[in-house]
Amino acid sequence: MSAEPSSVPAVPLLTQAWLDLAFLHWAVDPADVAPLLPPGTVPDEIDGVTYVGLVAFRMHRTGWFGLPGIPYLGTFPETNVRLYSVDSEGRRGVVFRSLDASRLIAVATARIVFRLPYVWSRMDITRSGDTLAYTSTRRRPGPRGARSRIVIRVGERIGEPTGLEHFLTARWGVHGTFFGRPVFLPNAHPSWPLRRAGLLDCDEDLVVAAGLPAPVGDPVSVLYSAGVAVRFGRPVTRHGDDVPRRRRT
Repeated sequence: MSAEPSSVPAVPLLTQAWLDLAFLHWAVDPADVAPLLPPGTVPDEIDGVTYVGLVAFRMHRTGWFGLPGIPYLGTFPETNVRLYSVDSEGRRGVVFRSLDASRLIAVATARIVFRLPYVWSRMDITRSGDTLAYTSTRRRPGPRGARSRIVIRVGERIGEPTGLEHFLTARWGVHGTFFGRPVFLPNAHPSWPLRRAGLLDCDEDLVVAAGLPAPVGDPVSVLYSAGVAVRFGRPVTRHGDDVPRRRRT
């Protein structure tokens, strides 16, 4: 499936690559999700349910305004807990409940500039053949010690994603708030090169730390992707206007 049209300009606000991704998903009652979403959005559902995702990957060479990505400060492991949302304009996106990252400067920048719930964590990604292990232990802000350990074995290539696999991965922006105002941060990237994956180990409490019920049973979907290059545009308001820059006082 091709990438969805996007409002990202030729010179984007932000560029980065997401590499070696593990997507784990559990079904969740939309009523448990709705109070956690930004104003102006509701849970995005498929077949009457929505999902919570635990997504671990390697951020690679984040760059600003079309400039080359930064090799060290812009490259680090990340694990996020995310929900699925749709707004009154019909824009489908994700809502991040937490984003653990190992690079303190990147965490501070994302919290200040984008108001995203990044947290500083001790993290590692290791690979042996087709097996990948992602580990994370939270430093601050808390809850200190919240952790995750995910181990997957990469399986067969997916030629045509199922409806659920497309729903969980084909997302083209982030819903959030910017100084109390609902905003949408659009992104664009090529189609995901997806593979199915076997879950060898999952020991985590990040979902509960993000304010959600503890997952019950194994994930209903486990996927892997080698990754894509991503471009972000400026945040826009609910009605598609650019978020104005704050005046200095």
